[in-house]
Amino acid sequence: MRSDFFRLSLGSFAASVVLATSARAEPLHGIAMYGEPALSADFTHLPYANPDALNGGKIVTSSVGTFDSLNPYIQKGSVHWQLRFLTQESLMGRSLDEPFSLYGVLAETIETSPERDWVEFTLREEATFSDGSPVTVEDVLWSYETLGTQGHGRYRGFWEKVETLEQTGPRAVRITFNTEDRELVLIAGLRPILKKAQWDGVEFAESGRDIVPITSAEYVIDEFEAGRYISLKRNPDYWGNDIPFRRGTGNLDEIRLEFYGDDTAAFEAFKVGEVNANREFNVAKWESQYNFPRVQNGEVVLSVVPHERPSGMTGFAMNTRRDKFADWRVRDAMLHAFNFEFINETLTGSAQPRITSYWSNSPLGMEDGPATGRVREFLEPFAADLPPGALDGYALPVADGSERNRAGIAAALDQMAAAGYTVVDGAMTNPDGTPFTFDILIQSGGSENKAITDMFVQSLERMGITATVSAVDRPQFKERTDTYDFDMVYYRRGVSLSPGNEQYAYYGSERADEEGGRNLMGVKSPVVDEMIGKLLTSESQDDFVAAVKALDRTLTSGRYVIPIYQWNISRQAHVKELKFPDELPIFGDWPGWQPDVWWWED
Repeated sequence: MRSDFFRLSLGSFAASVVLATSARAEPLHGIAMYGEPALSADFTHLPYANPDALNGGKIVTSSVGTFDSLNPYIQKGSVHWQLRFLTQESLMGRSLDEPFSLYGVLAETIETSPERDWVEFTLREEATFSDGSPVTVEDVLWSYETLGTQGHGRYRGFWEKVETLEQTGPRAVRITFNTEDRELVLIAGLRPILKKAQWDGVEFAESGRDIVPITSAEYVIDEFEAGRYISLKRNPDYWGNDIPFRRGTGNLDEIRLEFYGDDTAAFEAFKVGEVNANREFNVAKWESQYNFPRVQNGEVVLSVVPHERPSGMTGFAMNTRRDKFADWRVRDAMLHAFNFEFINETLTGSAQPRITSYWSNSPLGMEDGPATGRVREFLEPFAADLPPGALDGYALPVADGSERNRAGIAAALDQMAAAGYTVVDGAMTNPDGTPFTFDILIQSGGSENKAITDMFVQSLERMGITATVSAVDRPQFKERTDTYDFDMVYYRRGVSLSPGNEQYAYYGSERADEEGGRNLMGVKSPVVDEMIGKLLTSESQDDFVAAVKALDRTLTSGRYVIPIYQWNISRQAHVKELKFPDELPIFGDWPGWQPDVWWWED
């Protein structure tokens, strides 16, 4: 990996803009958000893929929970998260070794204007669906419109920015946009393409486990048993084996997803060989429990995989739609009461670093101390709307590591008092005299999350606050988060080195109350909206980075989430026959790395 790749890849951005503006639009093999893609038109394979990898073998992984749908493209149902990555194919594919660059998959070429107000794709003539039928312009047009109007909420924001969608040649599609947004050209290339004829006479939005979507991807769903397993097989007639983007990917004959009721059952299945690959998030468990016989005799190997992607945000999100968490001082009190240092020592021996902001562990993360330079220039006009610390500096509370956390509890009580709450007969009381209580929603089966939650509840008891924990199965968890039926919820949001339109879905005001949305905290901040707009329309590298840092400051100081651990390395235990290339991408362990470039070698 190249730790300075982000800086190098964006360093010539300004010059690239000048050159692009003066150039005539022409068909290209790939495109980057800023500057030029790293791989030339004659590239033979992705740098982190092994074009000589053999086909064969299988990977079996475990998941805690269940599923009731095999259609990841609609809102309805509970779908395993990996299906969206394993079974879909799009016009372009994303390199995991660059901040945001795409190369042709279903599309042979991409063409756009210097202003990026339109994009045109030309389909590969040889592209076919898994049933052997050709991928046509009609399929592409139907997929864009259907996903945008009837599909999952993640697809709607893009569709709203489409002015026209038209066929411009036997294999060509052009999309014209109705707004200034340079990222839309790349987002267009990543939309799933489905087979139109499969859905004739079928209610797309109501389909689920009964219909398995036909795509052109390397893997197809072969067998499944509701709530127990899903088996995907490599399509032996896959059309794209020889295109550069696919050489060295899709090597395994089978990808099998096994489902268990809790973490303990899943780990036991791995120990006895029912599962042959497992990612471990708990460093203490990695160091103390991965010495079972199959590790000792060499059947299972332990791999530590570094990466350079941002931490994202993992922790407990507070629902600001509800009065009890609408006041930032109450949210700040929760952060002081959450005894991270004691929890971290208890569960990991203090080995796991804490997430400090949404883009920590990356060049886009907020810096310590007061905002300076362009970051300050962007934020100062909104000073009256900024949460405390956004301009002058904010950092998470740090406890002394003791179980009682006296200083943290005292600070939390002070903030609750400032917000109008009092302790009466040992109970935290609302201004109207009723007890201040709330519920924490988590998904059942996760033993570590339950342990963290229980220790947090004990800390809250020292403040006179009664918090209950609702551990529900995956379908119930999805139903309640889709309708924002929670006070506080376990939350995980990944971010990238190329944040864009998805930030509106994560944190934007306009879609904060949209059912099935991803803004679980209910963030409605004009500053957040403005900073997202700035990062989308930045015309220089410096402004883009400053806009993301300003967004990171605003979100972090907004105290919407109580952060827990970050995972800046990936701990992978797997049978010795499963191999991966020595060359690791900057987004190592991102969806699309495992199992895409892994292979089996006896």
